[in-house]
Amino acid sequence: MAYKTRFIGRMEKRLPIAIVVRLACEQDQPVNGSELTYTDNVSAHGVRLVSSRPWKTGDVAMVTSLKEEEVPLRGKVVYCQRVSEGRYYLGLSFNGNRVTWAPFGTYGSG
Repeated sequence: MAYKTRFIGRMEKRLPIAIVVRLACEQDQPVNGSELTYTDNVSAHGVRLVSSRPWKTGDVAMVTSLKEEEVPLRGKVVYCQRVSEGRYYLGLSFNGNRVTWAPFGTYGSG
């Protein structure tokens, strides 16, 4: 008898870590500037953060940690969920690339 396997929820662990970051749309730089915001949770291959504006699925965002002043991470918007007036949860995928969230280390496997 064959069984179908169906995954429900996330396949990799997300950690509820708040990191202050600078968020900018790759396409708009430096026209509309960037916003100072924070992460809601992080994983090895993605992040959910808070934004003050709506984003479109597929937009490319640049995320830079202020603490370490690292090279910006380039991520693709996978969802944008309105939380309240002027506040959105933004899900970014780093296209399978493993990301190190300094000073917390690398997460996930793969």
